[in-house]
Amino acid sequence: MTYTGDVRVGGPADVRELSALTISKLAVGPYDNNAYLVRCNETGDGVLIDAAADADRLLALIGDQPISKIVTTHRHHDHWQALERVAGVTGAAVVAHPLDAPELPVPVDQEVEHGDGVTVGVVSLEVIHLRGHTPGSIALHHPGHLFTGDSLFPGGVGNTEKDPKRFEQLFTDVSERIFNRLPDDTWVYPGHGKDTTLGAERPSLPEWRARGW
Repeated sequence: MTYTGDVRVGGPADVRELSALTISKLAVGPYDNNAYLVRCNETGDGVLIDAAADADRLLALIGDQPISKIVTTHRHHDHWQALERVAGVTGAAVVAHPLDAPELPVPVDQEVEHGDGVTVGVVSLEVIHLRGHTPGSIALHHPGHLFTGDSLFPGGVGNTEKDPKRFEQLFTDVSERIFNRLPDDTWVYPGHGKDTTLGAERPSLPEWRARGW
């Protein structure tokens, strides 16, 4: 079946097969968060992006194959409610940016900065630091595929709580670190809701800047 990224809480994961990776997207409650399981096709190693909630469903998605890491894209509680349990059951290392790490419910095993890599088997996911939604928000990039947490959605950047300085920082980072260097066919996997592509969003950048959110 063709991957669409359209998932609902309580429904099945949507699975995408790439040459090097398999991506499974699952919606979890109560805040309709997206969690992503990324597996290396060569080794079977896995990385879970945002253990947001519904630990039992996330553990069922992971199944019997190991995962080596759980990446938390940012500090907001709706993105880590299942982190302690999933990390405890799987033994996976907890990964986050150092500016958001102190807010997580468990110690962070690997702190990552802009430009670092998060390995999943023989593949390395590039860490992109996107400041503004939270100080330590990160995205993960594999060529053609971008996991953006709550920093980029269809229709705009993440919530900066009407703070003009935070909005300007996030808009600048998203513009310079994502749109200025990645191609239009890059698929965007956000922390909530439907997926998009950079090409679909690029024409709206001037509108986003003008409206300030």
